[in-house]
Amino acid sequence: MESCNQYVGLWLGLAKIGVEVALLNSNVRQESLVHCVRISHAKAVIFGSELAEALKEVQPALEKSIGLFCSGDRQAANSLPGVVDLDSQVEKAQRQPPNPPDKGFLDKLFYIYTSGTTGLPKAAIIVHSRYFRMATLVYGGFHMTPDDVVYDSLPLYHAAGNIVGVGQCLLHGMTVVIRRKFSASHFWDDCVKYNCTVVQYIGEICRYLLNQPSKEVERQHRVRMALGNGLRASIWKEFSERFGIPQIAEFYGSTECNCSVGNFDNKLGACGFNSRIFPHVYPIKLVRVNEDTMELIRGPDGLCMRCEPGEPGQLVGRIVQSDPLQRFDGYLNCEANNKKIARDVFTKGDSAYLSGDVLVMDELGYLYFRDRTGDTFRWKGENVSTTEVEGTLSRLLSMADVVVYGVAVPGTEGKAGMAAVVDKEHSCDLENFAAEMKKSLPAYARPVFLRLLKEVHQTSTFKFQKVDLRKEGYDPTVVKDKLFYLDPRECRYKPLDEDTFRKIQSGQIKL
Repeated sequence: MESCNQYVGLWLGLAKIGVEVALLNSNVRQESLVHCVRISHAKAVIFGSELAEALKEVQPALEKSIGLFCSGDRQAANSLPGVVDLDSQVEKAQRQPPNPPDKGFLDKLFYIYTSGTTGLPKAAIIVHSRYFRMATLVYGGFHMTPDDVVYDSLPLYHAAGNIVGVGQCLLHGMTVVIRRKFSASHFWDDCVKYNCTVVQYIGEICRYLLNQPSKEVERQHRVRMALGNGLRASIWKEFSERFGIPQIAEFYGSTECNCSVGNFDNKLGACGFNSRIFPHVYPIKLVRVNEDTMELIRGPDGLCMRCEPGEPGQLVGRIVQSDPLQRFDGYLNCEANNKKIARDVFTKGDSAYLSGDVLVMDELGYLYFRDRTGDTFRWKGENVSTTEVEGTLSRLLSMADVVVYGVAVPGTEGKAGMAAVVDKEHSCDLENFAAEMKKSLPAYARPVFLRLLKEVHQTSTFKFQKVDLRKEGYDPTVVKDKLFYLDPRECRYKPLDEDTFRKIQSGQIKL
């Protein structure tokens, strides 16, 4: 379901009767959608009528025992066989509150899907204590009050929108303004209309707002704080000054991690802080790694080696299951859990969560985001799994070898997707490929750049070697293979020559 007030009422109401809800990404389609439903062991799917077509595509692949409930346009519900009109059922339901379920603070609340190195999305477990912890640390750390009004235009299937944002309403009584989809042109009008004092962002949102033409309303709001993550230092000051926002409340943390940090005192460019004087108060570390492989570098004692100030390292957090601040609840997939846990990190016999992200700490303890590593990259505010995109593209191209990786583009946040495709026979039909890709992948996961080559090098374990491809990027003076870029308006691949490359680099061609 797209973001709306009812979305919150549905998962919260289901939690009140002991049902664990899996929050499906509303952009996911076909194979990925079926996968997400299956791994959650769902007995039913509730969907908004605006997504009826997506459900219609996968209905034949779903188990017959899975009930389908549609909310919204009743005609949409009628277009799918066996679908129950949820709204009419709610109208007839009893008004008496149900008996509370036998659930505790450490029991499961819901699942949020994250992209991962295993390919298809993983279902991260959110327990009640985690929801409470994430929302409360933001509330207390950034000195919010019940009188604040939060503008939340982030998707409610993600932790930022549904926990950091909506959690302020559910736990602390604040007013939260939910927008169905982010709109750069309506952002400040909404803030003025609803008297918002706090706005939520991801880095992309800040850049989209800065790209809008100036207008009076952008300085007529009451916003005192922008709360989020991914705001680049290069546009931090410009964003704050142009829109007159005194405080940037940047934080770092993934849905499932136990090592979240916050920039509570407006330090430009920092994503968080951890005391260098009392490091054991909050046991997180930056440890040395091989940045290409993300393999932990250990000392003679077998333990991980702490980074010195200014030295990049992977952020890790000690796991203590009895402590709500340090526990790791993991994923429904046990194999995925094992890949995120390291042993003998701080001391012999301990375990720690591996963030997969490289940060740098300065002399004072401020942390700065370095890069997103591993087999995911971030584009248009979403984490993209290279393994999942590779699988989809390979299937569309009759199982051709495909390597997907992220490349930096000047003036954009995160990394744009690039696919290197083996095309020995020069038979790739780009028109048909783009059309099929549009059906199978959400916009943020579609490769922006395409490279057609004769072969890709593999390791002895048949893993594609991405390092050199990533370094060469999409520069036609470096890459001798055929290059193409995706025109976002037409969703067509067009040739990428030196002149086009210069226009992309200068921002004349928008991606």
